Amino acid sequence: MHADLDKLRRSVSWFACVGALAALVHYVVAVGLERYLNIQPAWANIVGFVCAFPVSYIGHRTLSFPGLNQAHQHTLPKFLSVAVFGFLANQTLVLLSLRYTTLPFWLVLAIVMVVVAISTYLLSRYWAFSHT
Repeated sequence: MHADLDKLRRSVSWFACVGALAALVHYVVAVGLERYLNIQPAWANIVGFVCAFPVSYIGHRTLSFPGLNQAHQHTLPKFLSVAVFGFLANQTLVLLSLRYTTLPFWLVLAIVMVVVAISTYLLSRYWAFSHT
């Protein structure tokens, strides 16, 4: 039981670290494109997601959920589904927030990314990278 708790703590800790790095890539790319190249927030957010996806997948596969003996052909499509679901939630919340509030894009994106991360962890742990 103690070993299972330690394993869960390591998984959550690595998920947070990898997620933070991927989120930083997503955030910097999206906000930079919107601010410095005047790209619309919806498109900037898409490019940020695409740039962060490889960081997220490789990091989570090797660090957050190690010891997985399943082929990439099995885990990559499932993780991509989780990531796309998370991104669609992210994009929907960002666009609705920008439409119905006066908050700036950089703040809306930061808040939404934190909220969506929780569901992404649960789906990744119990589905995309499950050992069954």
